[in-house]
Amino acid sequence: MGAPVRRARAVRRPALAIAAAALLLPGVALCAATHTLIVSGLGGEPEYERRFREQATALAAAARKMSGDPSLVTTLIGSQARADAVREALRSLAEKVGEDDDVLVVLIGHGSFDGEEYRFNLPGPDLTGSQWAALFDALPARRQLIVNATSASGAVAERWRKDNRVVITATKSGGERTATRFAEYWIEAATTPAADLDKDEVVTAAEAFEYASNKVAESFKSAVLLATEHARLEGAGADRFPVARFGVAAIRTTDPALKAMLAERIGIERELAAIRERRDALGEEAYYDELEATLVRLARLQRRIDAHQVAAPTPGGT
Repeated sequence: MGAPVRRARAVRRPALAIAAAALLLPGVALCAATHTLIVSGLGGEPEYERRFREQATALAAAARKMSGDPSLVTTLIGSQARADAVREALRSLAEKVGEDDDVLVVLIGHGSFDGEEYRFNLPGPDLTGSQWAALFDALPARRQLIVNATSASGAVAERWRKDNRVVITATKSGGERTATRFAEYWIEAATTPAADLDKDEVVTAAEAFEYASNKVAESFKSAVLLATEHARLEGAGADRFPVARFGVAAIRTTDPALKAMLAERIGIERELAAIRERRDALGEEAYYDELEATLVRLARLQRRIDAHQVAAPTPGGT
């Protein structure tokens, strides 16, 4: 291989990295439909009933704001959150979502673990960890995020994890059984830019997890108490699953043509993510060849998006 070719490739590589970063900066909300289910379980005491209800309500409002479509958010609180209602909600979700959609499920309340089976406390019969797992497995979405903010939730962290599913639990094991603080700070991460660590106006599940985990630890430290919960994250892809958007990244559109182009961009961005994951297997030259070809397609599409927005200002934007 001649020196000019090597020099050209050496120049190309950082240029491609810069191009990728620039093209993936936030613009109009670039995401597949995110279907959210929030379940607030049995409190047992008035104070917990109030807290769980308020947390579920705040999180549902944030989810509706991010999705721009209230029909994508389902909330079961208190007496509504019976086992049969939860099953029906998840079965309905399984019928509605497609492979390219995202699914977020958040469980708020009390959990228990008897050494063999986790249970999420609901009015009437509880749902076991195995029953939850079967309901999650029926969801066709290729990207799933399950946030179990209950006590003893760590008992299901590994059991619920799958290749297409990230699982976040408020505790590291079933042995951490006291009421948790994690939900409070997860909601902060989903409703304020404080958790946006890289300042790209998008809070990912990884960022929200880090923020909430640190806040929980700080809360015990400031109260001079021994921490009774240690959050856990299992599965890959938390850094690519958005849980909140702010500023420009929160803009929505009802323009069918723009929606179609944004959907196309989602597909190309996922191709980029897949290429990056296959980097070692591809080898250096093949990796950069595929990266360059895909970035060229993305750049051309972005020019079409920009031109369309100039010609027809985004209707329905917020």
